[in-house]
Amino acid sequence: MATYRDQGIVLRTHKLGETDRILTLMTQGRGKVRAVAKGVRRPGSRFGGRLEPYSHVDLLLYEGRSLDVVTQADLLAPHANIRADWHTSTAAAVLVELIDTVSVEGDRDNRLFLQLRAGLQALDAQPPDTRVFIDAFLLRVTGVVGFAVDTQRCATCGAAGPHPFLSIVLGGTLCADCAPGGTRAVAPDVVARLDVLSSDSWAPLVGLPDDDAGRVAASFAHAYAEHHLDRRLKSYPLSPRQAIA
Repeated sequence: MATYRDQGIVLRTHKLGETDRILTLMTQGRGKVRAVAKGVRRPGSRFGGRLEPYSHVDLLLYEGRSLDVVTQADLLAPHANIRADWHTSTAAAVLVELIDTVSVEGDRDNRLFLQLRAGLQALDAQPPDTRVFIDAFLLRVTGVVGFAVDTQRCATCGAAGPHPFLSIVLGGTLCADCAPGGTRAVAPDVVARLDVLSSDSWAPLVGLPDDDAGRVAASFAHAYAEHHLDRRLKSYPLSPRQAIA
């Protein structure tokens, strides 16, 4: 059977038998992979502590018939700070659930891997407010899979913005001519916040105020991701902030 080496991030784990564990991994080279780590739950296992959820690891595996098998694991980033804190752990749970939802087993997408790695690195730095990182991750990953939110132009006609109307279904901001009757108009600082959340940079997220604009933007990000992915995120209600009406 073929042996291969790859980097991966542990999304979730399940017990198997007395001593083994099944891992769901987001790998850089092969996309989502399911693998078994044999004997990993035995006392004194040589890499049991390296294969915890959110860990970024360098792996040696061989291809099995139904599950690949981990034969070596070296830690690249343990992300122990995430697991040690309830706020960061619940935020990370949303990140990995979203990646697990949108990724396809065996289908490589390096953009998803890099988004997850960056998101976990940001949470591991213990930011003062983890909620804004959830908001950003929802919009950025939804954009990676083909549903980028438009904040700089009208999502329907493409007219340059900013525009005052906001639509989940139509994909972002709308001009007055394209907005259907009853479309929600929002304050300019809400659109500005969505623009920051959906950008590629993580540094501007640190220190963003948890104000009315932030809460409206968070509610939009949550609803936008679930609508366009057609999937409810079970871990989202466990995060510190709930979606607002």
